[in-house]
Amino acid sequence: MQDLQIDWLKCFVAVVDTGSLSNAAPEVHRSQSAVSMQLKKLEAAVGRQLLVRDARQQQLTPDGQLLLGYARRILDLHNDAQQVFHGDELTGRIRLGVPDDYAARYLTPVLKRFALRYGAVEIELDCEQSTLLIPRIERNDLDLALVSRDHARRGTLLFHEPMVWVGSPQFDIWRRDPLPIATYESTSLARRCAINSLALQGRDYRVVYNSSSLAGQIAAVESGLAVAVLTRCSVPEHLEILGAEHGLGPLEPMAVAVYRSRASQGSQPVDRLHGLLVKTLRVAAT
Repeated sequence: MQDLQIDWLKCFVAVVDTGSLSNAAPEVHRSQSAVSMQLKKLEAAVGRQLLVRDARQQQLTPDGQLLLGYARRILDLHNDAQQVFHGDELTGRIRLGVPDDYAARYLTPVLKRFALRYGAVEIELDCEQSTLLIPRIERNDLDLALVSRDHARRGTLLFHEPMVWVGSPQFDIWRRDPLPIATYESTSLARRCAINSLALQGRDYRVVYNSSSLAGQIAAVESGLAVAVLTRCSVPEHLEILGAEHGLGPLEPMAVAVYRSRASQGSQPVDRLHGLLVKTLRVAAT
């Protein structure tokens, strides 16, 4: 059996993470045809088919699934070795975006680890909703963003965050008909999630509060003005998670991804933070 080359494994993991050859190409700084060639070399080396293409994207075969775990561990060790010898030399700036929901629970631990390794890298952090962060990445106003995916090819999938109905234990708002709800802006995935769930139930509702901030949503619930749909990670302990026993239906989870701008391709600081986000948050969510 041939030795497994790092470049082959990088292309393999990138295709799995992004779902297609075309999406993987900028992640590994190669053309689509070059990525395809690297995969063919890897499959020849192991003597097994690793990926098959369905109607929309590349799918792992059972052998591909088996190799993926080894590939991630090999690449993690490779990155760790590089960081030991070259981490202190890294300098530059990263423009990073994250919604309020995910900042404390998911991003803060990663940034602490990153700062310990790369103290000379400057990070500019913007907290906004995903609907605002996504176009900023596409305009190259930001380098990286942690976002709720609006479609399956947006960035590199990290995990699925549960969505929950939330109310104040001091008020039985959920009993009211029509149900008063607090929502984010009209393009928000959380708003769409809430309204779809109520529509499937055939339950009447009225939007009584609009706010683009997490703090605004929480304030509306605390005051007894409405119930809201929030990511589970952002629910304060003093609020109540509502469910079927309160007459509220299930909610689709959010697909959380790290999304990278094209202009940041080739930036070593962005490469390192992107890799750490994928490595840390995928592990944390499993």
